Parts: sequence; C-alpha cells; structure tokens
Amino acid sequence: MHAMILLGGPGSGKGTAAEMIRKSTDYVHISTGDMLRAAITDGSPIGREAEKYIADGELVPDDVIVRIVDERLDEGGKGDAYIFDGFPRTLSQAELLDRSFEARDGNIRHVFYLKAPNDVLIMRLTGRRICRTCGANYHIVNVPPKQKGVCDVCGGELYRRADDEESTIGHRLDVYEDQTRDLIAYYEKRGVLVPVEASTTPKATMDVIMVTLEACES
Repeated sequence: MHAMILLGGPGSGKGTAAEMIRKSTDYVHISTGDMLRAAITDGSPIGREAEKYIADGELVPDDVIVRIVDERLDEGGKGDAYIFDGFPRTLSQAELLDRSFEARDGNIRHVFYLKAPNDVLIMRLTGRRICRTCGANYHIVNVPPKQKGVCDVCGGELYRRADDEESTIGHRLDVYEDQTRDLIAYYEKRGVLVPVEASTTPKATMDVIMVTLEACES
C-alpha cells in the first residue's frame, strides 16, 4: 500500500491533476472532504464525532480526519495506491498519515508540489465557475461552457464562489503559504517532495508527474 500527495496553492490544478492521474493509472483518488461529509450523512460514530465539532463552529481535529482516512484504508488491499489531493494540510496531519501507512506496511511515495506564480493562480481562480446544480467546474477562458453561464452537463446556473473574488484571493494564497511552509519542509527532509512547474497546461503538469511515477516503477 502506498500513496502520492498533491500539494499546491488554490488554483494550482491539484484537482485536475488528480482526476487525470486517476483516469491514467491504478491510483484511487481519496477526497477527505467527501469522506467527512459521507461519514456525517451516514451517521457513523466518527461522523457523529466530527459533526459535533462542526456544529460548535470548530475545526474537525486532525486525529478525527485521519481516523476517517484510516477507515477508508482498512477497506483497501496491501497493493492499493492512493492519491491525496490537498491533504494533509498541516504538519500534524502529515505525521499522523505517515503513521497510518507505516502501520499497514505502506508509505507515502511521492509528494508533488504544484507551483505557479500568484498572477497565474489569481487568473485561474477569478475565472473559475461552478455549476450550482451538479458541481461541474468551468473556466471562462480555459474551459468555457458552450453557453455563457449555463452548465453543459445539466443546464444548471454557473456561479463564482465568494472566495474566488479577487479581493479575497491574495489573502487565501498568503494563508496557504503560511500553513504549508513546515509541511513542505517536512516532506523535503523525507526525500519525497517533487516540485512541479504548474503554470502552463494540465497536460504538462501531468507529464512531469507521470515521468516520476514511471521511473519509480521501472
């Protein structure tokens, strides 16, 4: 059992890269956000515990998030490979995740750090549009819908998230950099950090990642 992690600031293309890797390899994409929401909806013990923190307006503790991941890993086999997209977010989560894999005789094999200048990230985020009905993602320049403001998939309304407004993006980028500085140093020290230039196209980002994966398997 092993995993890769995709790190990068808002707009760096982590989600797009994860989806491309999932389609091209045997890696299973794990979304901690989706698993957290599912656990709460299902009313599982860990879901009820997480829901109490959310109801009190608190962040779900790192150990609870990792326990949700543990439940998912327990469903897999020894030879399974996973993609974590934007997780872990803190040094504590990284250390707990390492322990989870070590307990299963696995490891975090690669941490791809997607890097792009802030002006590129701002352009991507301000142009992002999301379907209010089905959640499909678009970009007014890079991936525009066939009809302005209308989802190609379901015909739903496209909207821009409040945190994708230019007035808030700079703060988001600063917060991300502050939160992940120690995390990046941690993975660099462990020898698994792979910086990836992510300012061009999703295919170029994917090509760099695939070269690394293929070299590891050869």
